[in-house]
Order: sequence, then C-alpha cells, then structure tokens
Amino acid sequence: MSKGLRLTQKWMQRGLWLVAFAFAAFLIGLGGKVVENLWDVEQPLTVEQFLDPATHRQLTAAMELAQKRTETVTARREQAAQKLEVAKSNSRLAQETFSNWIATRQATMRPDQDPDLIARTRGLEAVKTVERSALAEVETQDQALLDTRQASERASAQMDEALKPAQQALARAYQLKELRVFLYRLVLTLPLLLGAGWLFAKKRGSTYWPFVWGFIFFALFAFFVELVPYLPSYGGYVRYIAGIVLTVVAGRYAILSLQRYLARQKAAEAMPEVQRRETLNYDMVYTRLAKSVCPGCERPVDLKDPALDFCPHCGIGLFERCPQCKTRKGAFARFCFSCGTPGKAGMPD
Repeated sequence: MSKGLRLTQKWMQRGLWLVAFAFAAFLIGLGGKVVENLWDVEQPLTVEQFLDPATHRQLTAAMELAQKRTETVTARREQAAQKLEVAKSNSRLAQETFSNWIATRQATMRPDQDPDLIARTRGLEAVKTVERSALAEVETQDQALLDTRQASERASAQMDEALKPAQQALARAYQLKELRVFLYRLVLTLPLLLGAGWLFAKKRGSTYWPFVWGFIFFALFAFFVELVPYLPSYGGYVRYIAGIVLTVVAGRYAILSLQRYLARQKAAEAMPEVQRRETLNYDMVYTRLAKSVCPGCERPVDLKDPALDFCPHCGIGLFERCPQCKTRKGAFARFCFSCGTPGKAGMPD
C-alpha cells in the first residue's frame, strides 16, 4: 500500500478488495455447480444400451431360471439333509435299544423271547432302510444342485461373453462423452477467460474495479482449476498440448508487454522533466519511492544520500529546496512538510 494514500482511503481500498474476493467466491461457487452438472446434460450410459435386446433378454431369462432352480434345489437339499439327520438319529436310538435288548437276551437265555428278537431285528432294519432312503435323497439333491450350479455358471459365462463387445463399445462411448462434455465446459469457460483478459486490459483501474477483479479471479479459477481436471487424457496429449498453447500465449504476451514497457520508458526518459512529471501518478510515485526506486525510470536509487537530488539514471528531480523556507524536501511533494508552502508537483491523483 502506498505511503501517500490517506488512512481512510487505505482502509476503504482494503474493504474493496474484500468485496472483490467475496464477489469472486460467489461466482466461483455458482460456476462450480454449473461445470459439475454439465456431465448430466446427456443421458447416462449403460452397457445394456450396446447389447442386442433379444440376446440380452434370452441370456437374462436363462440366468434367472438357473438362479431360481438353484434356489429350489438348495431348499430341497436342505430338507433332505434334515430328514437324513432325523433318520440317523432314529437309527442310532434303535441300534442302542436293540443292542441293550440283545445283551439282556443273552443274559437271561430265555427261548420264549425269540419271536420278539425277530420283530426287533425287522424294526431295526426298517429304521436302517429309512436312513438309507434319506441318504439317497440327499445324494440325489446334491447331484441336482451340482447340475443347476453348472447351468448357472454356463449362463453367466455366456452373459460375460456377450458383454465383452458391449463393454468395449461402452468405453468408447464414455470417452466420446467425456470429450463432448469437456467441449461444453470449454465453450462455457473460454469466453469467461477472454472477457477477463479484456477487463484486465481495459477496466482494471476503473471506478468499479472490485467487480472487475472479482470477475477476473473467477474466470481464472474456472478455466485453470475447474476446467483442467476434466481434461480427457488420451495418452496425455490433450493436457500437454493445452499447456504448450497456454505457455506460448502467456510468454508472447509477456515478451510484447516487456518490449512495449521498455519503449514507453525510453520515450518517457526523452521527454522534458515537466512533461514526465505530468505522466506520473501521485500514489504510484510514493509507492516507488517507498521501495527506494526512481519514479521515472524504476531503477534503484539511494534516497538516504543527502547529496542526491536527481536520479543518476534518468535525471528526473527527486529532491528540491522549498522556495519559502529552503528546507530540502521531496520534489514530488505537493506541500513543504516544514512550512506548508505548495510545491511545484503537478501530478494527477
């Protein structure tokens, strides 16, 4: 901030910079929402869009049928396994009962119990027959479950085979959509950047400069922060080409600006001192003097040297004597700091 600015003016300018940043922040928030939602301008892409409808329906029906059969057979197998467990439990109980009865029969050796032995043996065989039947049912359901799972795997393999070309087509369509959406974003942000460049060149010092700078910050953020991450990467070519173009444009602008600046400085140094002073801004002069820089040629000078009254580089007067009190004062001061006599400086604000 220039030392020549009034205190109120300093704080008001700081407040205006806050206005500029706040304006840019709201514009950035709005622009971010717009750029983000541009992806939804087109319909979403799905792999089903690139499949033959009849083939897709047929394979989907086959997979659903295999899944239903697998679920049905699994339920039957669980039921058969439960029956087998019950049959095994009954068989163990019958075997234990028969074994205990045989032990008693051998201990008593009573012939009158022979018919009962035959009946118990037949009952045990019946229980064993039920167990074997339950085991056979489980084995049957295991085979059916294996068949249905293999059928489901075949249907899934057929679906995967049919999906391969569709997925490749989906990937190509996705890349094209990325490119189109990037172009949408570019069409939206590039005019903002061009408008910001025009405002920077023509209006950055105007009365409404806070809004100008706020829009410039917003445009730069929209282009370089919100647009660049969406650059489609085709082997990095797009990103590198964009970087090369931007570097060339910025470099050319910087080179031309430097040449124009040097030409203006050379022409200014050739003018009489009175005319040179009229081209200098009062606040800008004191900004440069605060940095120990000549306001005319912007070269460093030793302002603390009491013998230095003129710039040794361009000859412009830096210090002079007050015509009233003869005090040494700055040549650009509007009034003498010692007696208040008006100075000769005729610079615009």
